Amino acid sequence: MEGAMEDHGERRNMAGNDIESMMEGRGNEMDGDYYYASMVSDTEKGIRQPLLLRKRTMNTTSQIAVVGANACPIESLDYEIVENDLIKEDWRSMKKVQIFQYVFLKWTLALLIGLATGTVGFFNNLAVENIAGFKFVLTNNLMLEHRYLMAFVAFASCNLVLAAAAAALCAYGAPAAAGSGIPEVKAYLNGIDAHSILAPSTLFVKIFGSILGVSAGFVVGKEGPMVHTGACIANLLGQGGSRKYHLTCRWLRYFKSDRDRRDLITCGAAAGVAGAFRAPVGGVLFALEEAASWWRSALLWRTFFTTAVVAVVLRGFIGYCRTGKCGLFGKGGLIMFDVSSGVTTYNSADLVAVIVLGVIGGVFGSLYNFFVDKIVRTYSIVNEKGAPFKILLAVTISLLTSCCSYGIPWFGTCTPCPSNIQEQCPAIGQSGNFKNFQCPPGHYNDLASLFLNTNDNAIRNLFSSGTNNEFYISTLFIFFASIYFLGLITYGIAIPSGLFIPVILAGASYGRIVGTLLGSFTDLNAGLFAVLGAASFLGGTMRMTVSLCVILLELTNNLLMLPLVMLVLLISKTVADCFNKGVYDQIVKLKGLPYLEAHAEPYMRHMVAGDVVSGPLITFSGVEKVGNIIHALKMTGHNGFPVVDEPPFTYAPELVGLVLRSHLLVLLKGKKFTKEREPTRLSEVLQRFGAFDFAKAGSGKGMKLEDLDILEEEMELYVDLHPIANKSPYTVVETMSLAKAAVLFRELGLRHLLVVPKTPGRHPIVGILTRHDFMAEHVLGLFPHLMPHKKA
Repeated sequence: MEGAMEDHGERRNMAGNDIESMMEGRGNEMDGDYYYASMVSDTEKGIRQPLLLRKRTMNTTSQIAVVGANACPIESLDYEIVENDLIKEDWRSMKKVQIFQYVFLKWTLALLIGLATGTVGFFNNLAVENIAGFKFVLTNNLMLEHRYLMAFVAFASCNLVLAAAAAALCAYGAPAAAGSGIPEVKAYLNGIDAHSILAPSTLFVKIFGSILGVSAGFVVGKEGPMVHTGACIANLLGQGGSRKYHLTCRWLRYFKSDRDRRDLITCGAAAGVAGAFRAPVGGVLFALEEAASWWRSALLWRTFFTTAVVAVVLRGFIGYCRTGKCGLFGKGGLIMFDVSSGVTTYNSADLVAVIVLGVIGGVFGSLYNFFVDKIVRTYSIVNEKGAPFKILLAVTISLLTSCCSYGIPWFGTCTPCPSNIQEQCPAIGQSGNFKNFQCPPGHYNDLASLFLNTNDNAIRNLFSSGTNNEFYISTLFIFFASIYFLGLITYGIAIPSGLFIPVILAGASYGRIVGTLLGSFTDLNAGLFAVLGAASFLGGTMRMTVSLCVILLELTNNLLMLPLVMLVLLISKTVADCFNKGVYDQIVKLKGLPYLEAHAEPYMRHMVAGDVVSGPLITFSGVEKVGNIIHALKMTGHNGFPVVDEPPFTYAPELVGLVLRSHLLVLLKGKKFTKEREPTRLSEVLQRFGAFDFAKAGSGKGMKLEDLDILEEEMELYVDLHPIANKSPYTVVETMSLAKAAVLFRELGLRHLLVVPKTPGRHPIVGILTRHDFMAEHVLGLFPHLMPHKKA
């Protein structure tokens, strides 16, 4: 027995001494929580590195690399249920009342998420319509007085102030709020816990930054930011508020786990789409198709309930605003385009036109994604220089946008107002769709009707049915080229910016061009072709099908268009997939987020799990010395440690389970130590700890090693790890194919996957697979000969 004990002590000391050397290399048990994306050797130059990593030796990335924030480590989320003795005892002691309270609270939070997201969505539209409306009224009034230079100065100055305020909010308040936010939400639901992406400060900046950015006339939308906003609201409620801002609720203690928060954030993302487009069913399908990596039937019901609440809230607010008590906000905003009055009978010639639209959308969409990648990488060079440069870049783009919006309409033609419209034409001295600009009374400028208008009203003009002659073809060509260009150069600056609106505007433009050209050969009017063009461009950029189809049908209130929309989406997605990935997938990769795809890479089929694990492996004994644990926690960044029982507790080394760093810190802080190396009774542990003590705290509020106060004499004491060890961790044999292990890892939402030996008589664990070990940078770094030829 003494020999066994000495051997164990020598092995532990050797492992401890190897920690420093291991930290310089590539340890397989590195929790993947620290994503080492830039370990790129000379043979790996073909792999595109994430932003901010091109000249860094430190392997850290930033989820907000697009706006040049400081690099930070990215950790994984604990979606797996930890089945340790404390949790099991808590389950056994749970009463029916507590179970009912848990379920009831989930539905209550779903209700609150819907109410809050619907209210924020209405507030966003109310603010944008009134701020932008005031700007356009001021400009129109000055133009009516023929003070054209002063009108431009007023227009550009308003845009400049709003743009600078939006950029300053993002640059100084919450850099994570820049961009659409959908890639970050996708990454979180995939298991990536990037810094601050769902923080309360991000929520605040996302709401007000989006209002300021859209009101500033940028070619951006508030729909993408609404998805991020809904997710932030859900996260704030799911973690019981924010201790940092003194907004906490003790009755939300049941949701101190990443799994429950994941479900709530999925509801929040769906609510964001419902609040942006007034498309509740489309919101559910968006969360299912694009956002969530894991889904189950109970979550379907809850998201559907949440989006239904959003729809009811918005309907109530809109009904109130129709009484004229919301300023300039009336039927504008909350984009809803009723084209049900258009004829939707079609023939074979129309189907050919739809196929052509699908091909055009696929080509333009893939080209759009290609340029987005190049432009964002270029902007990162400027944004990395600091907040002032972010603001300067946003102001520059604002001036360029103002010049285009005000200058291009001067090339437009004055057209007599249609006689069959109910809206005032031209909209003299007020915010409206038919802009007078420099035209005489009774005429409107069709270019100004698109440029000097809110994005929602511009889309409404393009989608309008029965107005085949409202816009000249030259106008539509100019508008398409301008929006395509402005949408590209705007995404990537430090403001909340969605991609839906620029894509819909550009797609509707070329769709209406096709409809105008085929006017005498088709039964479909130009407005319906604009809808189909928008669908084709959306499919070509975002690569979604089912959710986009339903969103567009809910937007246009025309179910008869279903076959045409389905056809154009399928064709555009198929064509675009031949060139590159969807825009959100590209941005996820661009930001260096270690996203796990639903399918494994082909080269992983030729490898086994044991090929990518490396050592030395840091393990703990079932009853471990406090000093050894402290030393390992100090010298590593691991978030999971295997627990192995050895003689004299067992006849042979035996894998007990896995213990998390956060649980170790709680256990050490409780100081339930013993002088002898012997197990502790569970009843004694239950007197000191409860299951809730080991629940995960809110964002960034977990216990840290610096919080411990361990005395020198306590370093020689022992602590029993059995009660907090996950006794049923997921394991794979070392000969399992890496592709199979990758699919298993993602489908189960794991953070650690233990690799066990194939043959008996060896140490009970070979290593640990984490998110990092499945990344192409890591695998191809170990085996560069497997690199695909097209990337080599």
